[in-house]
Amino acid sequence: MSSARLIDGRLLALLRKQSLQTSIVNFVKTFALPPSLHVFLIGHNPASHLYVNNKQKACRQVGIPCTIHEYPDSIQQERLLEKICQLNQDASVHGIFVQLPLPAHLPPQTLLNAIDPLKDVDGLHPYNLGRLMMGAPTVIPCTPKGCLDLIHSVKPDLRGQNAVVVGRSILVGKPMAALLTNHNATVTLAHSQTKDLISVCRNADILVVATGTPKFFDANFIKPGAVIIDVGINRIQNKAGESGVVGDVDTASAQKVAGFITPVPGGVGPMTISCLLENTLAAAQQQLLSSLATTK
Repeated sequence: MSSARLIDGRLLALLRKQSLQTSIVNFVKTFALPPSLHVFLIGHNPASHLYVNNKQKACRQVGIPCTIHEYPDSIQQERLLEKICQLNQDASVHGIFVQLPLPAHLPPQTLLNAIDPLKDVDGLHPYNLGRLMMGAPTVIPCTPKGCLDLIHSVKPDLRGQNAVVVGRSILVGKPMAALLTNHNATVTLAHSQTKDLISVCRNADILVVATGTPKFFDANFIKPGAVIIDVGINRIQNKAGESGVVGDVDTASAQKVAGFITPVPGGVGPMTISCLLENTLAAAQQQLLSSLATTK
C-alpha cells in the first residue's frame, strides 16, 4: 500500500527565509533601517513562551529586530491598550503581534482591534479580515497563509477543488475558508455541529483541520489522494509519561489513504512563522513608502 508524501514545512520555510534575507538587506539599503516587530507575550503559558522564542529566533536569522513585551497573567487590559497605542504612534515600529491565547480576563479581539491595521502583521484586525472576505486582502493571517502556501507546493491550481476546513475560529478556520474561496476552490466550513462529519471530509480534495483534538482524523475521514493540512498542535503524554506533540490527524492511519499530508511538528508551524516575517517586511514597506509619499 502506498504512503502519502509528507509536505516538509521546515524546508519550505527555510527557502522562504533565505529569500527574505535578501529582501531585508535591500530594504535596509533603501530606508537605512530594518523592519521591526513587537510581540506581546502575556501570562505563563509554556507553549506561548516556546512559540514566541521561535518567532524571535526566526526574526534574528533574517535581520528583523524583535522586541518582546512580556506581562504577567494579572496585567490589566488598560495597560496593554496604552502600550499598543504607544507602539501604533511610534514610526520605528512596523509590526505588532499579540500571542494567543490570553488569560481569561482579557478579551482577545479588544486588543487585536486596538492595533493599527497597517501594523497588524497577523491580519486579525477587522479591517484586514474584511478585506480578505472581499477578495482584496491587505494582510493575510499568518497560519492560513502558511497553509495555503503548503497546499500550493503540491497543488498549484485550486480551481474547482473541493476543500473542507474543519474548525471555525477567527484565527484559522474562517480566514482559511475565505482564502481558499478567493483561490476558486469550492469550500465547506465544517465544525462541531456539522452532521455526518466523516462524509463531509471524505468529499474533500483538500482537507484542513484545526480542532485541537489529538489524532481525531484517521483514514475514515479521508478521500484517497487528498491533500491534508494538519493545523493541530496537541501536547500529550505516552504510557511511559513522556510528553510529545501530535496533530489533529492520526498520521499513521491517514498516510495510508491521503496523497499528501503535513507532519506535526514540522508542517504548518514553520510556515506560520515565515509568513509572520513576510508580513512584517510588507508592513514596513507600506508604512515607509506611504511616509515618503506624504513628505513630497
